[in-house]
Amino acid sequence: MTLTRFLKGIATGLTVLVLTATAAGAQTRIKDIVDFEGVRENMLIGYGLVVGLNGTGDSLGSAIFTRESLVGMLERLGVNSRDTSLSTDNVAAVMVTATLPAFSTQGTRIDVSISAIGDAEDLLGGTLLVTPLVGADGEVYAVAQGPVATGAFSAQGAAASVSRGVPTGGRIANGAIVEREIDFKLNTMETVRIALRNPDFTTSRRIAQAINAFVGGPIAQSVDSGTVRMLVPDAYRNNAVALITDIEQLRVTPDNIAKVVIDEQTGVIVMGENVRINTVAIAQGNLTIRITETPQVSQPQPFSQTGETVEVPRTQIEIDDESDNRLTVLPTTVTLQELVDGLNALGVGPRDMISILQAIKASGALQAELEVL
Repeated sequence: MTLTRFLKGIATGLTVLVLTATAAGAQTRIKDIVDFEGVRENMLIGYGLVVGLNGTGDSLGSAIFTRESLVGMLERLGVNSRDTSLSTDNVAAVMVTATLPAFSTQGTRIDVSISAIGDAEDLLGGTLLVTPLVGADGEVYAVAQGPVATGAFSAQGAAASVSRGVPTGGRIANGAIVEREIDFKLNTMETVRIALRNPDFTTSRRIAQAINAFVGGPIAQSVDSGTVRMLVPDAYRNNAVALITDIEQLRVTPDNIAKVVIDEQTGVIVMGENVRINTVAIAQGNLTIRITETPQVSQPQPFSQTGETVEVPRTQIEIDDESDNRLTVLPTTVTLQELVDGLNALGVGPRDMISILQAIKASGALQAELEVL
């Protein structure tokens, strides 16, 4: 049975089995599987106000933080509203988040995301007022402001409502200006650390070997399963960017552990190519009981003075015992395709396969890590 035919057979169950069997010897660029020290993004967050809403903002009576923020903003602008009663519903308190790219300079613009935190119904048509964005150290790194684009809408009447997307969240493209740079001089580094996105001792050693073979000297060393330390050679002194550019194009063959990943909510099963099992016998059967209620109406005879119309229950019970399923024996150290074929021979779908794989793991026959999401 081919892999295509197997996938078509389970597609009707609204689930899919994903096989991560890669070709032997497949190589990947180093830049696609590692991160270099210092080349990273930073998360920014801020609290602000969105104004100009068409009556879909926060209720100042229940959203006290919105009321206090509005009063404070007006006071900073010279308007005293502390002792007055505010009843506007055109303002919403929001959280503003952004990602500061590596090596961003002052004046660079970045995108920001807007999310309502009060009882606002819609941010459509609103404008974010000046909002400082701070990093984990409490310093302001960017300032955001501009019209909010939600890409969603909502409308309602007396008896029905309709909405598309999430109208209480939006974005501002290029809505923040970078005000502070993160001081990091990559070119002056004498040692560069390389972090593997999927830690593995074999892959880490292969990366170090590939770098040493390219440079022609032992400048790279595998420190652990997730880190490779590389010395900047004299030929690249004060030019670490050129060294990183050269080595990130080198190709290595990543090695992965045998692993089965199961998402019980969606029925997705992902199995790596190195998954093996010991000899095990598998049988699968389902007992299905269907109870159908088809009540009937019993009416009295015509012109009856004492009879009344009643509902008479009628219950039908069906029992389906799939006793024709066979006991299948999977031999020792079968391949991934043989494992799939053996499970498929039982005539089970991905939902049942999840239970079978968990049972095989519990028996100690599955020589792979089993992860349930």
